[in-house]
Amino acid sequence: MDRQIDCVIFDVGNVLVHWNPRTLYGKLIADEAELDRVLRDVVPMSWHTEFDAGKPFAVGVEERIRLFPDHADLIRIWDERWPEMFAGPIDGSVAILRRLKELKVPLFAITNYNRGKFDEDRKRFPFYDWFDDCVVSGDTGLTKPDPRIFRLLIDRNGIDPSRSLFIDDRLDNVEAAASLGLRTHQFSDPDALRETLAGLGMPV
Repeated sequence: MDRQIDCVIFDVGNVLVHWNPRTLYGKLIADEAELDRVLRDVVPMSWHTEFDAGKPFAVGVEERIRLFPDHADLIRIWDERWPEMFAGPIDGSVAILRRLKELKVPLFAITNYNRGKFDEDRKRFPFYDWFDDCVVSGDTGLTKPDPRIFRLLIDRNGIDPSRSLFIDDRLDNVEAAASLGLRTHQFSDPDALRETLAGLGMPV
């Protein structure tokens, strides 16, 4: 079967690695209603997105503590115990990535990630270095689903969107990529991703 794509573009979090603040905070807060409240109000994803856009953790943590001084310890561990938000690699996805690399398929990534944390985590997850190019949002001040971060990767690598597959677990990111002409796959599990790749002439 002829290949319909020339390259594959991965998201990282919850495509290649399991990441969820609940993995850490669930160890500390037994009451589910209180856990939900802390994750919604004290350390929400809207706050985390500031780090993805490049804000230093030390700055963002102290800003948040001024708003919620009674929760200072819970706020500080977002930085101090960051690795505990990971439940490890998604083995099936890493196997797909490895196979694509063996097949010499050009591989790229666009990830919402603070640069400092990305560099720390690549020591634990060496497959972060398997990409031909990786756009880290913390370097750009842009985060998905902003179309400009997709355009940055496309332009600096001469990528033909119609011949590329973008993989992300979030629908808003998938829709943003599709608006630029990229083929897309909303990630749910490695088997479904394999099926999509096979359908595009790239069995792994």
